[in-house]
Amino acid sequence: MDHIIKNRNTVPAKFQDQITLADHQKAADYSVEKIKVAQIFHFVDLVVFLVLTLAGGLELINHVAMGFNASPIMTGLIFFGAFGLIQMILSLPQTLYTTFVIEEKYGFNKTTWKTFVSDMAKGLALSLVLGAPIIYAILWIMERLGTAWWVYAFLFLTAVQLLIVFIYPTFIAPIFNKFSPLEEGEVKNKIIDLLTRCGFKSSGLFVMDASKRSGHGNAYFTGLGKNKRIVFFDTLLSSLDAEEVEAVLAHELGHMKRKHVLKGMIKGIVLSFVGFAILGYLRNNTAFFNGHGVQTITDYMALTLFSMVAGVYTFLLTPISAYTSRKYEYEADQFASENAQASKLITALVKMYKDNASSLTPDPLFSKFYFSHPPALERVTYLEELQKGSKL
Repeated sequence: MDHIIKNRNTVPAKFQDQITLADHQKAADYSVEKIKVAQIFHFVDLVVFLVLTLAGGLELINHVAMGFNASPIMTGLIFFGAFGLIQMILSLPQTLYTTFVIEEKYGFNKTTWKTFVSDMAKGLALSLVLGAPIIYAILWIMERLGTAWWVYAFLFLTAVQLLIVFIYPTFIAPIFNKFSPLEEGEVKNKIIDLLTRCGFKSSGLFVMDASKRSGHGNAYFTGLGKNKRIVFFDTLLSSLDAEEVEAVLAHELGHMKRKHVLKGMIKGIVLSFVGFAILGYLRNNTAFFNGHGVQTITDYMALTLFSMVAGVYTFLLTPISAYTSRKYEYEADQFASENAQASKLITALVKMYKDNASSLTPDPLFSKFYFSHPPALERVTYLEELQKGSKL
């Protein structure tokens, strides 16, 4: 944060022709304010974590759930329902402040209260429809399938996650947003030519009404197999020209062609397997429960406690994951420079940095530890080198 404040009044030389001082200062102020608010809520999250664990919060929720005198699995569902409701309520202040104060202040928020409440209701309904049966099935597996339960639970959850990824574009995403086919014209022609050159097939090109919630722009791939879709935020299409959209899509296509998405899925599956194996060992481990302030040993408590503390013990893996992600971004940029114009990706990125008020001067150490994307200066410099190389 100090690094951003220190460089607030000077636009980096590489961006001085495209980014005004006023825009640079807006991005700096926006970033600093988000960091300050995040620090406050991170502290709140820590307090909540300690209250739920060492101070006996989970035990209290469990006492309420057991008061219904239901079967172990149904008691677990009641427990997860209560726990999830508490988590949702506790997360509301940060969501509300971020959306209706910070995003509103900097001109990004387009979400109305009606949309906000509707999204919450839909999310809650989706959690009940999808989440409850999944939790029920895992608790059933834990109760009925012996010491190897964690293998079956891992296989079940992996299959469910792949199914959700497959059906997400056509059944889940439309619950929250409207998706319209990309209109005929120069943009669509450029994209079709790009896909043909790269030998990529999709089930369609769509525009999402992102502007109903935010002024931020983006594009992404979604789905699996023949159900893959290419989705553009309407906010992105309104700010970039056809060649810039082509370059941005070429970058996203690079992630697919360089197997980054597949590698990410395999990584997730492997980590899930390791996690379930560890949970299989800790399921009835008294020291695990007592060491985190929990006295009641049940299957649903084991699942909850493990999901809460896993991030604490894997925190030091964060810079490794961030480094890998940044490496993938560079590889995708290289693919984009080979299949579109690097110069157009540069101008598109600069427009997106400006439109999204992204800081051009993040703290170097912080960015290396946390950032999934290279900082603006490093990324544009890399693309310029690729551009020079393509002209040799």
